[in-house]
Amino acid sequence: MQFRTTRPRLAAAVTAVLAVTALGAGTLATAPAASAAASGPVAAAQAEALPVLPAGSSVTSGGSTGFLTYGDAGLVWTPLDGSAATPVDLVYDNGGWVPTGSDVVAVSNHGSFSQATAVTLRDMRDQAAPVVEIDLGALDAHLVAVLGPKSVLAEVTAGDGTSELHVVTQDGAEPTTRKITGLPAGADRFLTHAAAQGGQIPVGYETGPVDARTGGRAVIDAAAGTVVETYDSGALGSAPSAMTLSPSHVAWTEWSGPSRAVVSVERATGVRKTTLLGPDDEYSVALVGDWLVYGNDWRPGRAVSLTDGRAVDLAESVTGLVSRGDGSALLSGRTAEGGTGLFRLDPRAGDAPAVTKVAEMDPSEPLAIEQVHIPDSVNLDSTGGKATLAWTLSRADVHLTVTLTHTATGREFHADVPAPGTGTRFSFTWDGVLDDGTDAPNGRYAVEAEAMRVDGVGEPAYQGWLTSIQRNANPHDFTDNGSTDVLARDAAGVLWRDDLRDRPVSGQVKSAQRTRIGSGWNTYKQIEAVGNIGGSATGDLIALDGSGVLWSYAGKGDGTFGTRVKVGGGWGVYNKLTGGSDLDGDGRSDLLATDTSGVLWFYKGTGDLAKPFATRVRVGGGWGIYNQLTAVGNIAGTAAGDLVARDTSGVLWLYQGTGKGTFLARTKIGGGWGAFSQLVGAGDVDNDGRPDLLAYGPGGTYVYHANGTVYGTFTRLNTSVFVGEGSKFSNIA
Repeated sequence: MQFRTTRPRLAAAVTAVLAVTALGAGTLATAPAASAAASGPVAAAQAEALPVLPAGSSVTSGGSTGFLTYGDAGLVWTPLDGSAATPVDLVYDNGGWVPTGSDVVAVSNHGSFSQATAVTLRDMRDQAAPVVEIDLGALDAHLVAVLGPKSVLAEVTAGDGTSELHVVTQDGAEPTTRKITGLPAGADRFLTHAAAQGGQIPVGYETGPVDARTGGRAVIDAAAGTVVETYDSGALGSAPSAMTLSPSHVAWTEWSGPSRAVVSVERATGVRKTTLLGPDDEYSVALVGDWLVYGNDWRPGRAVSLTDGRAVDLAESVTGLVSRGDGSALLSGRTAEGGTGLFRLDPRAGDAPAVTKVAEMDPSEPLAIEQVHIPDSVNLDSTGGKATLAWTLSRADVHLTVTLTHTATGREFHADVPAPGTGTRFSFTWDGVLDDGTDAPNGRYAVEAEAMRVDGVGEPAYQGWLTSIQRNANPHDFTDNGSTDVLARDAAGVLWRDDLRDRPVSGQVKSAQRTRIGSGWNTYKQIEAVGNIGGSATGDLIALDGSGVLWSYAGKGDGTFGTRVKVGGGWGVYNKLTGGSDLDGDGRSDLLATDTSGVLWFYKGTGDLAKPFATRVRVGGGWGIYNQLTAVGNIAGTAAGDLVARDTSGVLWLYQGTGKGTFLARTKIGGGWGAFSQLVGAGDVDNDGRPDLLAYGPGGTYVYHANGTVYGTFTRLNTSVFVGEGSKFSNIA
């Protein structure tokens, strides 16, 4: 079933949504786009229509007349004046493009600068001008940076094998070179992805012996052919590092422990600052005046003042961020006010960069959730505890996140759904476990899907749906999630509940969560989980106090119990009570009790919590030889619920139920059971359809898996429940 959803938060409003929505499975209803608080005004570059950012693309370079993007449409140059965009040929096999921060489009013969030995330059201000090709291989050199429409910065191997940094200019038949002076002795492995600013560009380098390399950063004045500034760096020259320059600062990225960081230096004073970005490696970084701007496609685009530390969010996401030679920057991504597109960031004295939208997102290929493949309901006991949910989208380059919300309690499960290998059907299999590690309760769930293109382009797509999950009844389940809950009273009289996982984890029975129910339970001689005796969907409790009064506690289905109800007095004649098993085949839990003379009595369940048991019926005498009786349900595959009884020598015996509240002759299970202080009929612990036994004692706690046969009744399973606590609790139920 579908429901309509609005953002940003479904969970807070889901109850109201469901109250007003009752759509059946059928036509999808797409929710409106999210609204968010504006981070600041976004101006449009002009009143007329803006140029178009190609669909699925992000900005990689740009100048005063246009911008370069790469994405679904390949490499494209788009003029800012609205004239036709130009596809850019990569020219070379295995070629790459080079950010220039200008109107020069540069492509090289290798995606890695250190291996690029040829570069083609095209000045997009005059597309009729001839293309400039520079063969660096003939100079025994490779590319470092593009300086202009005819010039590059290159690392040249000298005759003695050392490295030099040269300006290489192609303005005629043969290139000319000019060595950059002022670099530290032995500097090599030059690297930068920065754009030249006013003829200056930052470059990374390495120096020192092979086994003790150190990093450095230099600002090169290309026109003067010399280094004007140098800085020590924790990152080697060859290490991937974003470098950026402004009139007031130079900055580069490094690792600071597990976090990516930007080291910035005020050029006039040499004062350094380190700005932590986060654990993600992929950040775009640019200097705009004395503000550091950074972000990526899953975190906001943030501007931080390097003067006073102020921080302002400029964009909701950043798919590309590049500096321009005039001191501004271009950001592709999404802002709260401007939507998705391309934005120019201009420096402003004393304030964060001004944000101006200069290109719109291509409206083609809108993202949509076209089909929902979610069952209206699923029985997790029939599917191995798993439910497969899927969505067909209009495209595959999408981040899809899913939230399941239990509508009755608001408890949630979140998932990131991976993109399919082929096609556009996004699918994941839920194991029925919530974010807190517990098995999800039965009932209705709101399933919300949110899809966003990987490149951040366009509006998110949302879709809500309703489904229900259920499981077979477990008499020892107090939280309505199908799994066994075990109750334990400590020496202080506090009652605790362990919510076990619905299935073993890596072959071991585990507790998902322990919860305190309350204090004061030491007033009772015995507490017994007796299954559903009041007609509700979950298990109930009985408790016998010291004066012989029996009380019932109705399970509320959320792990807690209602106010106690008096069953009656005179129960002090019994020294053992056990329940939770249907002994006469009528579908209701019954109770067994042995009196002090060893007579076993059968109390038929009525389904009425106020009077849960009918008049007792005598089963027979001689039961005084046993010090433990446990109703375990139908573990032997016969007519009805069975009983296990341990004698004083530690031998455990099986009594198969006849379906009439009586039992067949006993069968020996085995000896050694005296090691346990309590045996508990724990319901279906391992979810194989048969009830199991929990054995608790100072030497350890085990789950005994019922095999469904008379002989070889149990197989022992390890459990982490009550590890090291075998003497802590006086009553297990």
